[in-house]
Amino acid sequence: MAAKVEPFWMRKTLAELDSAEWESLCDGCGLCCLQKLEDEEDGSVYYTRIACKLLDLKSCRCTDYPNRRASVPDCVQLTAKDAAQFKWLPPTCGYRLVAEGKDLPLWHHLVCGDPDAVHAERISQSGRMIAEGSVADEDWEDHLIFRAG
Repeated sequence: MAAKVEPFWMRKTLAELDSAEWESLCDGCGLCCLQKLEDEEDGSVYYTRIACKLLDLKSCRCTDYPNRRASVPDCVQLTAKDAAQFKWLPPTCGYRLVAEGKDLPLWHHLVCGDPDAVHAERISQSGRMIAEGSVADEDWEDHLIFRAG
C-alpha cells in the first residue's frame, strides 16, 4: 500500500519553498495587480477593477513580470517574510491561504491541473477589468469591487 504524500504547499512553510514552488502558488487571478484604494480613517483596502498598466486584461498575467519594477516601481513584491501582512490579498489567493495554513481550492491549477480554471470559476476579473490609463484618478472610487480582509 502506497503512502499518501501531502502536496508541497501543505508540508512546507512558505520560507521552505523554492522559487519555482513559490511562483506556482500564484493562481493567475490578477487580483493583486488591480489598483487599490485605502481608507485613510480605518486603513481598509478596497480593490477596484482598474488593472495595472502591465496586466493583460484577458489572461490576468503581467506582460513584463521579470522587469515589472522598472516600469511600475511601487509593484509589491510578495515574499515569505511578509506573509503576516498578506491580509490585503483576496481570501482565495494561494499565497495567503498557504500562509494561513490552509489548503488550495479545488479550482487552483496545482490541484486541478487547469490554469484556466481560475477564469472559468470567475475568481479572476478576466474580461471585467479596465485599463489603468482609461480612468481618471479622481474617478477610481466609481470602480470599487470589494474590500480586502
